[in-house]
Amino acid sequence: MYNNSMDRYDNEIQLKEILIKFSEYKTFLLQNKLKIIAFSFFTFIIGIAVAYTSSVKYHAQLTFVVEEEKGRSALGGVSGIASQFGFDLGISESSTFSQSNVIELLRSRGVVESTLMESAVVNGKDDLLIEHYLEINNIHEYWADNDDLQWVSFHEVPSYSHDSIMRIVWVDIIDNHLDIGLFSDEANIIALSYSSKDQQFAKEITEKLIDEMTEMYIAHQTSQANKTLSFLQDRADSIFGELQIAEQEFARVKDINSRIVKASGRLRELQLMRRVEVLNTMYLEIIKNLELSKITLLNKTPIINIIDKPILPLEEDETSKKMAGLLGGLLGGLLSVIYFVFKKLIQDSIQGFKEN
Repeated sequence: MYNNSMDRYDNEIQLKEILIKFSEYKTFLLQNKLKIIAFSFFTFIIGIAVAYTSSVKYHAQLTFVVEEEKGRSALGGVSGIASQFGFDLGISESSTFSQSNVIELLRSRGVVESTLMESAVVNGKDDLLIEHYLEINNIHEYWADNDDLQWVSFHEVPSYSHDSIMRIVWVDIIDNHLDIGLFSDEANIIALSYSSKDQQFAKEITEKLIDEMTEMYIAHQTSQANKTLSFLQDRADSIFGELQIAEQEFARVKDINSRIVKASGRLRELQLMRRVEVLNTMYLEIIKNLELSKITLLNKTPIINIIDKPILPLEEDETSKKMAGLLGGLLGGLLSVIYFVFKKLIQDSIQGFKEN
């Protein structure tokens, strides 16, 4: 009982000492609050000055939505009946998966590189977007002293150097220029934003990027339906050719057998007539399946509906300037507090050393 009382007493003393120290440090910081505020304001001004002296950036934002045919299951009817009684069989297909695919596809190297190899007019000059990118970001200036890169042009036949440069550009675009995400949590609208020092380049690459992604995404989503359609079309052409040959042969043999009375003489005619009927039935069935395949392809083709496109002139990025000032002020305040805490700590240590 005595040991427990002593332990409780020691803990109370330690807690009391901590609270006293905390109060002393708080009082010390309040005594120097004007210095802390002044330093924070100074770093706030520095942050804004750095933001204003740095290159102006423009954001080109494009919003769109992906519309797809939702998959139907063989249990679709059962699912509809079950849903009326409050049961979910898990058959309905969400559009979240397609949205994730679209977002990742926009970031993919294939889409970005294909977009950069598109031509566009920027500041009155018609050139590849990759060449515009290198010029706007002053990349050629860094290559001036490099004999291997000084004369590199993407109008030439692609080489190892082109592939390496393109990969570096792709990484830079994904990390520093491109921003993709849902416009809001309530809606399935996707926002694509590109930041650049040149507003016309930002607008062009944003629009080209969505076009390239749309083409690649539709090709991926409809690849199986296109293969089926191509197979049925080839089969229909082949059967139609055979049908024409059989009809011509049947007509020729029928003309020859016009005066023959015996059935044995009409055997070839009967065989050809049967072949024409079979081929005609096959052709009609193939044509029916071909038309159904076209409808299926149409239903499976996703639609990329663009809601808003970037319009020139683009607004400057004011958020970065405010954010730079705010971060500068917070950093200054944090550094000044740390400085005065260490100063107090050193003073207490020196005082304690003198007392001992």
